[in-house]
Amino acid sequence: MDTVAWADVVSSISLAIGLAACAGLRAWLPLLLVGGLSRAGLLTLGSSFAFLGSNRALMLFGVATLIEIVGDKVPAVDHALDMLSTVLRPAAGSVIAASVMWEVHDPLTALALGVAVGAPAALVPHAAKSVLRAASTTLTGGLANPLISVAEDVMAVAMFLFTVVLPLVVLRRMARRSSPALRTT
Repeated sequence: MDTVAWADVVSSISLAIGLAACAGLRAWLPLLLVGGLSRAGLLTLGSSFAFLGSNRALMLFGVATLIEIVGDKVPAVDHALDMLSTVLRPAAGSVIAASVMWEVHDPLTALALGVAVGAPAALVPHAAKSVLRAASTTLTGGLANPLISVAEDVMAVAMFLFTVVLPLVVLRRMARRSSPALRTT
């Protein structure tokens, strides 16, 4: 029977929750960024999810991200995207959460954990965003929605940075400090 390093599982679940929450704001952006980091060898994904770093997936995620970000600034289109995203964002959150469960070697178990962790983590920010957008539309006739959309873009990128990039930077610095070969005297 395989032994499990629980610290690795907990860190994978934490990463999964953070990335899924990011998908709750922008469905495609975290998939694009995770795929890019995987492709660059900076982020480990489960073997069943290596396709996220493929050329085809990165092109699809790039185009979809562009459509989502630009379309979200157009008052009538933003509501249509929001309705579609009620299903899409939890699904994206599930996939992205499952993809970073690299410590879980069974793809079906990783996917089940991804759905259990990722869908709710993506749905909460999406629901909050939907309520905010409905209030904005009611109060401003939709004129404030593009500004709110820009704020959501910034929050999605910040969430990604805090979830993935910041821990990588900290780990790299810790490794440098602990490695005698890298220390300067």
